[in-house]
Amino acid sequence: MSKASKTIRVSESLHEQITAHNREDETLNETLERLVGGPSLRELAGTLSDDEAETFRSAIEASHRQHADELAEQFDDAE
Repeated sequence: MSKASKTIRVSESLHEQITAHNREDETLNETLERLVGGPSLRELAGTLSDDEAETFRSAIEASHRQHADELAEQFDDAE
């Protein structure tokens, strides 16, 4: 963690709730960041160039098509 850190006190029950959401490969700090959420979409506006945004759109659409194809294949196999 490259940022300055702070120590906070939490109740035992809250600590248990946080650790219950902790993924195997993440620190408690990363878990809290994920649970609290990241920047809003408004804060992200304008961070990508038009070309970068189009690359992301294309990748997302390809992923959706692949997922739809996989689901269709699973349902066809189930019949």
